[in-house]
Amino acid sequence: MTTTRDFTITREFAAPRELVFRAWTDPQHLTRWYGPRGCSTPLDSISADVRPGGTWRATMVVDATGQEFPTGGFYLEVRAPERLVFTWREPGGDAESVITVDLADLGDGRTAMTFHQAGFTREDTRRGVHSGWTSAFERLAEHVTEDT
Repeated sequence: MTTTRDFTITREFAAPRELVFRAWTDPQHLTRWYGPRGCSTPLDSISADVRPGGTWRATMVVDATGQEFPTGGFYLEVRAPERLVFTWREPGGDAESVITVDLADLGDGRTAMTFHQAGFTREDTRRGVHSGWTSAFERLAEHVTEDT
């Protein structure tokens, strides 16, 4: 029997909701933050057809070794600038989970993000992915703050 595991990360950004949404959907933004610290995501590895049924892909590269971790999936729901739901393939693997990103306008140019990922069958995978996103969201916060 398999057990589905999930997690939620909440984060506030000192940036307008529209900018945070673009950071999730525009390759020019994604290249600057997608992936944990110590990884880069080359612009030419990113594509995003941001519409229900559209696909996305990005390849994280470990800066120290050059090891590549391709990810990607399909958009299930797109409601700019407040909500994205998409599938996410584990880096270098075939297992998929579902990510939901909800963005709330807090006023004064601030945005609250609720990130939820569901569909893990292994606890060690869930923990590792949670750690990777936590690091990536630190980079996202720096990126959207620079662009405001």
